Amino acid sequence: MSKLYFRYAAMNAGKSTALLQAAYNYEERGMKVRLFTAAHDERAGAGVIASRLGLRRAAETFGPATAFDADWLGRGWACLLIDEAQFLGPEQVRQLHRLAHRTPLPVICYGLRSDFRGEAFPGAAALLTLADDIEEMKTICACGRKASMNLRVDDLGRRVQEGEQVVIGGNERYRAVCPSCFYSDDGDPGRAPGLFG
Repeated sequence: MSKLYFRYAAMNAGKSTALLQAAYNYEERGMKVRLFTAAHDERAGAGVIASRLGLRRAAETFGPATAFDADWLGRGWACLLIDEAQFLGPEQVRQLHRLAHRTPLPVICYGLRSDFRGEAFPGAAALLTLADDIEEMKTICACGRKASMNLRVDDLGRRVQEGEQVVIGGNERYRAVCPSCFYSDDGDPGRAPGLFG
């Protein structure tokens, strides 16, 4: 029986790299996969999944109106892989869960668990509730501890604590940090050597 999988981590843990490796593994064995990424995340170009290692691949995009159902899917697919899964809506996560349990298609989602304020993204909260298999991917903070939080910074490298939940960006906008640095007394986890460059 297939399952809905959620692979989550803080920024820069290799989620996109792992997704692209999974796609390669399926295809190397002659199986077809469908890849999706968030339509509004165009850092690497529209409909492109890219890793910091330089791997890139075209993908379909999802937005708020995308419906994931068996009729839309078609036949012959071995796996559905979704990058930036935190941007899924709760109903889309339910559709993916249903799809994984009504078809032989495993659905593997990769994304962030929480935003720069330490609050859950709606898609991540739904995945943490419904996914049949949940795995934390690891990365490290500049202080050397395990990073599990995401910190937003401005153009000068200063911490941003308020604003919209979604602001697309990479290393220039976000840092993966441990909880100790996230909750540092002065609000500036930059005390950890090298955190802000």
